Amino acid sequence: MTDAPAAANDAAPASSAPSAESPWPVSVLSSKIKDYIARLGAVWVEGELTQWNVRGGAVYAKLKDLEQDATVSLQMWASTRAKLDADFKQGDRVVALVKPDWWLRGGTLTMNVLQLKHVGLGDLLERLERLRRQLIDEGLFDATRKKRLPFLPNCIGLVTGKDSDAEKDVLRNAQLRWPSVSFRVKHSAVQGERAASEVAARIRELDADPEVDVIIVARGGGDFQNLLVFSDEALVRTAAAAQTPIVSAIGHENDRPLLDEVADLRASTPTDAAKRVVPDVGEELARVQQARGRIQLRVSGFIGHEIDRLGQLRSRPVMSDPTWLIDSRAEELVRWVARGSELMDHRLERANARIGELTGHLRALSPKRTLERGYAIAQLPDGRALRSIEDAPLGSALRVTVADGAVAATVDGVEAAERAGGRG
Repeated sequence: MTDAPAAANDAAPASSAPSAESPWPVSVLSSKIKDYIARLGAVWVEGELTQWNVRGGAVYAKLKDLEQDATVSLQMWASTRAKLDADFKQGDRVVALVKPDWWLRGGTLTMNVLQLKHVGLGDLLERLERLRRQLIDEGLFDATRKKRLPFLPNCIGLVTGKDSDAEKDVLRNAQLRWPSVSFRVKHSAVQGERAASEVAARIRELDADPEVDVIIVARGGGDFQNLLVFSDEALVRTAAAAQTPIVSAIGHENDRPLLDEVADLRASTPTDAAKRVVPDVGEELARVQQARGRIQLRVSGFIGHEIDRLGQLRSRPVMSDPTWLIDSRAEELVRWVARGSELMDHRLERANARIGELTGHLRALSPKRTLERGYAIAQLPDGRALRSIEDAPLGSALRVTVADGAVAATVDGVEAAERAGGRG
């Protein structure tokens, strides 16, 4: 029940809202917009003047936020401009008090400038230093991440202003050093509101080109504020992310933009960039000639040394008369052969004597030797030796072996041998 009045209140404005059947006149819409914008009041804004045109005493300008790439149009009446205590131009960093105003008749929004002043140099330096510290913390300035430039690039990418002195300096000096050098030139604004985004876009184009071996970003110097373009965070990060080596040739010694810090090589001027990227053909030919001279000298010295060594080897007796070695060793060889023959004969004699001794011992232990002393061996028919009278009953056939042969015998009688000691 408590929600019913609220619902009724919400429905009341809706019933008075414009519709296809009861639309607002243009003047009503424009008045409502004007009333709404008027409630915004005046605000202070900061940015860079990318346009500054004076017509009939009034000023028509554009103010850009370099960090967010946002731009607004400004209008300053002649009366306000007459109160300014400084001169302004395109590229200045300013702080402006602006009041938005809606023009009923034209249906356009304008930003009327009530006050305008330059941003202090200290503020710019502070912001630049803050960005510098941030990039240092991220490691974008580390020497370890910088890429080496090729000794002789097949194709050089060049980002610079169209028909600028920087472009002419780079091309002329590079071609003087190496006439066959190839360039891929990309023109870009090098100051103003479009400069940072255009330079970054050109770097990306050249980085994506597989034929480009190195990229030079060149500008022929300028004042501090004009060089702020090359400290733009987006541009600096684009250069840091490039896979192709980047050479920064902004040409300003006192105020170094951040692009100099993140680039793989910093050149003091565009001319210096050409000299450091492209080798001098005359110098390289001289180096080749010097290297050839050193190689020839080393090879000649080596060959001369080896010739001397061969001469020394050939002068030795063994090389001058090869038979000398054989002759000097022949007598020694004969002596050793004779000594070997003597030792062998001596060993053979000792071996023969030893064999005779062993043969005598063997014969002394032989059963045949025993037979020669008058003994005989009686064997049973199965070849066993007769060891007991019990093994040869009467009538058994025996084989009796003597020293010079064997005879056959038959057992006719058995006589037992008396035991030692007899019966008592």
